[in-house]
Amino acid sequence: MVELDVEPVEEIEDVEVSVPSGVDAPEYVLYGGKGGVGKTTMAAATALASARDGTATLVVSTDPAHSLSDTLETPIPGEPTRIRDEIPLFAAEIDPDEAVEEGLLGGENPLGGFDGLLGDAGGADEDGEGGLGDLLSGGSMPGADEAAAMRQLLQYLDDDRFDRVVIDTAPTGHTLRLLELPEVMDSMLGRVMQFRQRMQGMVEGMKGMFGGEPPEGGRADLDDLRERIERLRATLRDPAKTDFRIVMVPEEMSVVESKRLLARLEEFEIPVSTVVVNRVMEDFADVAGGDPEDFVSPDLEDCEFCKRRWQVQQGALTRSQELFRGHDVKRVPLFADEVRGERMLELVAACLD
Repeated sequence: MVELDVEPVEEIEDVEVSVPSGVDAPEYVLYGGKGGVGKTTMAAATALASARDGTATLVVSTDPAHSLSDTLETPIPGEPTRIRDEIPLFAAEIDPDEAVEEGLLGGENPLGGFDGLLGDAGGADEDGEGGLGDLLSGGSMPGADEAAAMRQLLQYLDDDRFDRVVIDTAPTGHTLRLLELPEVMDSMLGRVMQFRQRMQGMVEGMKGMFGGEPPEGGRADLDDLRERIERLRATLRDPAKTDFRIVMVPEEMSVVESKRLLARLEEFEIPVSTVVVNRVMEDFADVAGGDPEDFVSPDLEDCEFCKRRWQVQQGALTRSQELFRGHDVKRVPLFADEVRGERMLELVAACLD
């Protein structure tokens, strides 16, 4: 745990809005939802507020289409790096190509020379490519980018530099495949271990028949990976440690997709306590209190376009309140300006507080 003396600023300069210092959240916060709804904005705002009270916070993007560096207006590398001197805020954008090349075990194939003998147990296609050995050591089988992201999550789970990790996930479909991986990998690793046990006698025989040593596999690495996958699964299912926050916009299709995502998360037994409705056409003061001096509110009286959009949003908001009853539904207003940079993110954080 990093100990730092931090004097948080309670007011944004020239803005009559109280800025949250710290966040009420568990150790892991994941933002998920359809692409383009504002997951990156929410993750960056949450991480910024989290770090303001001295909590060492890492915000990491697993979305191949990164926008975290643009949102925070600072270059962000592929490895966790401190990006603010005055607060303990760290950030990383996982490069899917580099992560896939490294594989789940950092580039080493623990199956040694036996991965070609696995057949279906290794998940290989009919040409013998894209098997479990490829996934573990950096192949290109489907889902390898999600597997690489999971390897990073496993790594951050054990990183004592951070007291909180905020994750900007990829769009819904990629996120669900990521969440399925612990179950899939556990099953595949189980079959690999059974295979290795059955081959043990044959391996000993090969020593005498051909001389020399047979290809070595990383049994210890597989055992370690399986243990870490189990811990990741347990962590994601523990509401005291993890909060998966669904982000949506007030439109019917977004409500429907968010409902579907919530149902799938419930199947995985992953807790969802917060739903964020972004880009709501209402006054900032109605959402978070206070009144930024340059906040431009939608004209719901004289602007016909604004009125019709507000009617659409009201229907979606009513529907979301019904569907997500029992969850903490937060609203973030539609800003006239692009949400990027520390000042705008602090306004968003005030809405999430």
